[in-house]
Amino acid sequence: MDFEFSAAETAFVEEVEKFLDENADPEVMDPTRENMAQLVDTPARRAFMKKIAARGWLGMTWPKQYGGGERSGVYEYLLNECLARRGAPQIGKGVGIVGKTIIRHGSEKMKREFLPKILANDIEFAIGYSEPQAGSDAANMQLRATRDGAGWRLNGQKIFTTSAHFADWYWVGARTDATRAKHDGITLFLIPMRQPGITIQPMPTIGDEITNQVFFDDVFAPDDAIVGELNRGFQYVSEALDLERFTMFTFSPIQQRLEELVDHVRNEERDGTPLRTDPYVRKTIAQLVTQTEVARVLGLRFVAKALKGGKPPTVEASEYKLYATGLSQRLANATLDVIGPGGQLRVHTADAPLRGRAERTYRYTVIDTIGGGASEIQKNIIARRKLGLPKNF
Repeated sequence: MDFEFSAAETAFVEEVEKFLDENADPEVMDPTRENMAQLVDTPARRAFMKKIAARGWLGMTWPKQYGGGERSGVYEYLLNECLARRGAPQIGKGVGIVGKTIIRHGSEKMKREFLPKILANDIEFAIGYSEPQAGSDAANMQLRATRDGAGWRLNGQKIFTTSAHFADWYWVGARTDATRAKHDGITLFLIPMRQPGITIQPMPTIGDEITNQVFFDDVFAPDDAIVGELNRGFQYVSEALDLERFTMFTFSPIQQRLEELVDHVRNEERDGTPLRTDPYVRKTIAQLVTQTEVARVLGLRFVAKALKGGKPPTVEASEYKLYATGLSQRLANATLDVIGPGGQLRVHTADAPLRGRAERTYRYTVIDTIGGGASEIQKNIIARRKLGLPKNF
């Protein structure tokens, strides 16, 4: 495959970089947050995303009939990478997971109601798949939806729902038929976050972000809140998870952290000896540079395969997610080793090496290997769908 971008794609990157230069704001853009900019709700963040929307960059790969620009998916990839490198909010769940699924499977009413709001960045979504007994195994979700007249009553619990504390709508999976196989009895619903019966309990994490538990107590959802077909929700969730596994874990921050580490090694000394002459440090940097190039190519392979097939390629998504998040963790560990005791200073501490980024990164990369499906899940997907190994091997 060709790993070079076209002249038009390169020009688009330059356009985005110019926009980011003109709209630089440390409240919105901070690379040390490690992709957490989209998880913080502030007026500055919303204003920034409004500017992105005004440029037509939200939904630019959508069909024109729904307000999109029908651009190639590579432009969305390039935009997200540019935003991630600056520590800015990325295009988010609304454009990708929610919007693209509604376009494929949603009713006309749902398309009219939600797609224009997504394109204008007038609406925020939370995604509810994980449960206490169904973390990375989405097919095992047990939140129950039982028929009640012209709708459904939802009872149960979700966990690790990022953005629930400020989202407007909940994109949530529930079991609507307990008699079917676990993959076949799940339905997707779109429910207002302020619907009576929903209780949100914040959960601070090791990575300085807030995630949430969400409790359902006889929450009513009308029939027109169902996304697509009844009992087909797991299939829609699987499609969306392929997108999430790729777009949640952008490559640019990994490359940026590696570049910062290389600059540190190039210019620092330890006990009067340049770090760049230390054999262990040189070997570590060489390994990380090589592995970072592997991650970049795996990402490009996902993009190329997705552009050919229409649907996100499952195996390539899992391969990239597994490798990139593992590399991110190895890079964080190596950075602390190379920097030494100073690497334990908190972010933005005066005189901390690398602005204290290493300590926060070390904590946050633990979360990366779990979000969007834990590493064990990705290995199982690769084993079964690429290597052809049996399910219970």
